[in-house]
Amino acid sequence: MAVYTDVAADDLAEFLTQYDLGDLLSYKGIAEGVENSNFLLHTSKGSYILTLYEKRVAKNDLPFFLGLMTHLAEHGINCPLPVKGKDGEALRELAERPAVIITFLEGVWPRKPNATHCAGVGQALAKMHLAGRNFAIRRPNALSVSGWRPLFDAASTRADEVQPGLRGFLSTELDYLESGVWPTSLPEGVIHADLFNDNVFFLGDQLSGLIDFTFACNDMFAYDVAICLNAWCFERDDSFNVTKARAFLNAYGRERKLTEAEEAALPLLARGAAIRFLLTRLVDWLNVPPGALVRPKDPLEYVRKLRFHQSVTSVRDYGLMPSGLVA
Repeated sequence: MAVYTDVAADDLAEFLTQYDLGDLLSYKGIAEGVENSNFLLHTSKGSYILTLYEKRVAKNDLPFFLGLMTHLAEHGINCPLPVKGKDGEALRELAERPAVIITFLEGVWPRKPNATHCAGVGQALAKMHLAGRNFAIRRPNALSVSGWRPLFDAASTRADEVQPGLRGFLSTELDYLESGVWPTSLPEGVIHADLFNDNVFFLGDQLSGLIDFTFACNDMFAYDVAICLNAWCFERDDSFNVTKARAFLNAYGRERKLTEAEEAALPLLARGAAIRFLLTRLVDWLNVPPGALVRPKDPLEYVRKLRFHQSVTSVRDYGLMPSGLVA
């Protein structure tokens, strides 16, 4: 979440007349995240989140995101719900941006995730994968292998400003991942594709819900698992915590067991997940709009994570035995 597009109080109050949400009491921008403009609204009837979708999000993808949240909620996944206006529509426009209001989810995201948090995420991710199996709308993953080279091209001329040698490091890794090694026949379905700790809310040690489905798409379930290994199982010094990984993978496997092919592909998928976030962070780091209320995330964190995954020889290094049993 972030704020790129400001909203005047009078415009927001007028916008809210299209809903049955009461009077606007207060609102504030949310600086966390990097994709869209987000505001916490307080009205006389409760609290809500207003999202203005910025340029990276295609308007024709929005029915997928909004429909998915409703579908998942109907199948037992606790996530925000789009709020429909008086005309029955959830999607509309504000400040020349596609806009939607969603329900407010109680909880806080963990600043220092522990193994219990990781287990909760593993269980919730597997349940989400199962719940999304019969969702009718499909959306390809625009940020899979074919989408990485354009990101590299957009940032490559300035990559060495961020770290000397970064351009060559990225180019070599992309050459490898594009050489035909990327899996094409693993189990697929709806994935979250961005389940970082700021997109998972907890009440104490109990997971209370999943948020921000802006990157959700159809892709390999194991790729979503690999994204979470990157997001949840490293310490602040970017050392890998195998205890957290074991807790995460074990909890996931209790709900949906990984196939042997998925297990074998996990180190490669983790490399791909690392370069995906390295590249998008690099592009964002180099292109923060003037005046935007946003905190760009450090791309070099993912250089260090990628180097770890490059050293992995089997899923044993992630705390999982090749048979699927926990080490």
